[in-house]
Amino acid sequence: MTQKTSNSLSAKIGFFQKIWMEVKLVLRLMKDKRVNPFIKILPLGAFIYWILPDPVPGPFDDAMVMWLGFYLFIELCPPGVVAEHRQALLKVIPGEWHEATTTPESDPQVVEGEFRDVDR
Repeated sequence: MTQKTSNSLSAKIGFFQKIWMEVKLVLRLMKDKRVNPFIKILPLGAFIYWILPDPVPGPFDDAMVMWLGFYLFIELCPPGVVAEHRQALLKVIPGEWHEATTTPESDPQVVEGEFRDVDR
């Protein structure tokens, strides 16, 4: 991952959100046919290592292997494909949240009505 992309990504989202975005990026890249199938072995191997019991107790070695597998996978994928998926994940639909301020009396498009069950 380039430094510029990392800084702009960190500025927009928090630590755990960044981890989740990287996981989603790996999943998207795994589905992409433009990525070499042999490179796809890296995240699969890291995931298998994570779920299999290992002789070293503790979560740190598992987390390190997962991070290393994902990092190497993303770095070895074609940069254009990674950039395309990263942009798709960071797209946000612009808009603002606001409370409804219209009432049926003030909005001519709102129609008041009652529910009536006609099957009875």
